Amino acid sequence: MTERHYYLGLDTSAYTTSAAVVDEQGNLVWETRKVLDVPLKETGLAQSAAFFQHIQNLPGLTDALPPEIWRDLRAVGVSVTPRPVPGSYMPVFTAGTAAARMIAAARELPLFQTTHQEGHIAAGLATASSLAREPFLAVHLSGGTTELLRIQCLGAGKIQIERLGGTTDLHAGQFIDRVGVRLGTPFPAGKHLERLASEASPEAASWLPSSVKGLEVSFSGVETAAARLLAQGKGKADVARAVEGCIARTVAKLILRGKKDTGRRKVLIVGGVAANQFIRQEIVRRVENMEFYWAKPELSSDNAVGVALLTKEGNERRGGIVGWEKDRENVEGRNPQRGGSLEGERRDPKFGGGDGGG
Repeated sequence: MTERHYYLGLDTSAYTTSAAVVDEQGNLVWETRKVLDVPLKETGLAQSAAFFQHIQNLPGLTDALPPEIWRDLRAVGVSVTPRPVPGSYMPVFTAGTAAARMIAAARELPLFQTTHQEGHIAAGLATASSLAREPFLAVHLSGGTTELLRIQCLGAGKIQIERLGGTTDLHAGQFIDRVGVRLGTPFPAGKHLERLASEASPEAASWLPSSVKGLEVSFSGVETAAARLLAQGKGKADVARAVEGCIARTVAKLILRGKKDTGRRKVLIVGGVAANQFIRQEIVRRVENMEFYWAKPELSSDNAVGVALLTKEGNERRGGIVGWEKDRENVEGRNPQRGGSLEGERRDPKFGGGDGGG
């Protein structure tokens, strides 16, 4: 019988505790997630409250791992920061980091440290492996990140990321969540807003303007405009569709500018907002002569699958040396996103963004 090798990934983002396992072929063999509880009508959690929930959730997730996986586990990976830029930090990621370090130390396994954003990119590449052969564009759309990126896969668990542009204020997922809560949906609002918008009138998609200047986009003004639509008595379904239409036009313009500036004609779109089918269809309709690649809807929202895949690749690169990632070379000092900022990570001390995708 052929011996199986397994690789465990953990991710403790702003609103989801996630664990996943892949085998030596990169096949997903086990996965579980638990969305954190957010009080009704609230649009976020304090980092301390989210951290506490992660600490409560992690033992249950790891207890559910089948015995054969524990027996043949070869490495542990974890996202330790939101993005691979110096200074990127959110307290929630320390919960997963602590759990991963304890598992790796107790079982004398290699520990691979990566970032939440790289995990999203890797999860998207799981169904678009041909992209890895050359540099390509990516859009990361969530409640904590709205960025246009230039990506190059260096192999063996390494992804080089350069930030080209993105939001100057709210993220796409925050826009969805804030309007969604006003519409009476639970938080995160993504899937609920999408379901509500399916009953909208066709013209509602154009009710909100898009704010794009070069490689910078903004959603704070249109959030206020969406509130005005509600105050004017517009239907909830129509306002939901207006939000979707605004995001789709904004992202389409950002991609077109990235294509013009870089000459790249392939783009991968990841993050919770990317699970919205109307937004997907509208972006493709508005951007010509571009090859689109999407993370599977189930891998668009926060998950640990990409972390597990990067762990497998990184372990192969390092040959399974215990503790080889102590210097965190793939988190600090690597992959500088030139021109990037830390909005969404430090701007709001109380709330982090949801993924807007449920």
